[in-house]
Amino acid sequence: MGNKVEVLSTIAINYHDDLYKIVDLLNRTLKREDLMFGLSLDKTDNSKAIFTIYRT
Repeated sequence: MGNKVEVLSTIAINYHDDLYKIVDLLNRTLKREDLMFGLSLDKTDNSKAIFTIYRT
């Protein structure tokens, strides 16, 4: 029925303008392995980014 997404790992890292390029590369390369990567700004500190690895 519905797809289940499992969070494998999450880490807060220093934000950099080019981080999205790494996440995009990982998503394109590893989607066949049922992995997905996410990046968002920390809601309390805009100098930090939250990087998350999911299994789909």
